[in-house]
Amino acid sequence: MISVMSAQVISFEIEMWEAYIKGFRSYLQLERNMSENTVEAYLHDIRMLQSHVLMEHPGLAVEQVQMSHLQSLLQAINEMELSVTTQARVLSGIKSFFGYLLLEEVIRKDPTELLEAPKLRRKLPHVLSVDEVMQLFAAIDHSRPDGMRNRAMLEVMYSCGLRVSELVGLKLSGLFLDVGFIKVTGKGDKERLVPIGDEASKQLTLYRNHVRVQVPIKQGQEDFVFLNKRGSALSRVMVFMVLKDLAAKAGIEKNVHPHTLRHSFATHLVEGGADLRAVQEMMGHKSITTTEIYTHLDRAFLRTTLEKYHPRYR
Repeated sequence: MISVMSAQVISFEIEMWEAYIKGFRSYLQLERNMSENTVEAYLHDIRMLQSHVLMEHPGLAVEQVQMSHLQSLLQAINEMELSVTTQARVLSGIKSFFGYLLLEEVIRKDPTELLEAPKLRRKLPHVLSVDEVMQLFAAIDHSRPDGMRNRAMLEVMYSCGLRVSELVGLKLSGLFLDVGFIKVTGKGDKERLVPIGDEASKQLTLYRNHVRVQVPIKQGQEDFVFLNKRGSALSRVMVFMVLKDLAAKAGIEKNVHPHTLRHSFATHLVEGGADLRAVQEMMGHKSITTTEIYTHLDRAFLRTTLEKYHPRYR
């Protein structure tokens, strides 16, 4: 039976955990400038750690957490048969948490320092060929208002390589079609200018002039480019459903989702010989290694590059 003194200790340590987690949230939002989705994912991981530690060792202070406690958590997660990617994300969140505690001088030694992440195998993304992208566009019913919107939407995604969150968050105030650019807000609320192609610009203008002007726009939604029939900004789920429906109509059997057009955008650029640094800038990738994955998608492109530039292949 837990004594009154023990109960008080446990209650105090729980309060300290809560205080540190609250501080961690502020750190992620203000100093790391992370998106709300990323912050919530990190906090979910720390809650998992908190529950595991306090269940196994009631009253254990944050400062007392050792590598053995963390290894116990990782073992438990592994037994839950979560994907390697999820396990790696959990470890990343925990490392960030203890990095924050170290920064705040709550702890003197980082217990995650020697923890190893599960080995990740980088998967090559699914992409559409240029012909399949055209088939997707051809499946759109342009006689319907939502068809004109969907054409403009998909043209912009493919022309600019946008993430779905960047697409649904695109603002009228971020369109500079007269000079061929749009301003998008990417991960971590970082803004970047992206070139937009003539066809995408044309379809976007048609949608704005002939469809969007007919929609009764809800208050607060006036600056969003793509709207549903009720006058609100499109959701990511809606974009996903539109693509799934068009892929089925076009007879495309690949697993098509919003990121497929983004992957296709990058792949077609790299296959065409585009500079990786330029592709990185347009995609909004933090690291060039993320962009380099697209060089592995087309072996014929790699061989052509080798034959063109290597002295032994000339």
